[in-house]
Amino acid sequence: MKLSAQSNSLIESAIKEALSQFIGNDEQTVVTDIHLLPRQDSGELCIYNDDEEELAKVIIEEWVDYEKEEFYPNVERILHAILCKLKEEGAFDKLILLKPYSFVLLDEEKETITDLMLMDDETMLVNDELLKGLDEELDEFLKKLLES
Repeated sequence: MKLSAQSNSLIESAIKEALSQFIGNDEQTVVTDIHLLPRQDSGELCIYNDDEEELAKVIIEEWVDYEKEEFYPNVERILHAILCKLKEEGAFDKLILLKPYSFVLLDEEKETITDLMLMDDETMLVNDELLKGLDEELDEFLKKLLES
């Protein structure tokens, strides 16, 4: 799925709108996650806080009645890329959210699909590439340790 520049801009603006509610004084809030809920049938992207209060909503035309099976993997890739761009631009630097917090992708039943990004004192981007080969490395380490 390829989004138009306008749709990418709409998603970015919606995320910024949601985050604007957490910019302010030095008091940190207890919100721990920002939930992103894309709806395949209506094309909506709804952004919620932990209390399921809507922070922002936008319609993405390319998502309306998207028929292919891989909707959520495609949306995950798109949202992750936009979040990375916003992070690089410093959009998360002045937030008063208590760390660690995550940007979480939800399905239509509001069940977690994946953490799109984890924000901690040292920001760590969560993705499958990070964990690739970890089992083999740990097995090799344990084998060497036991042989010693």
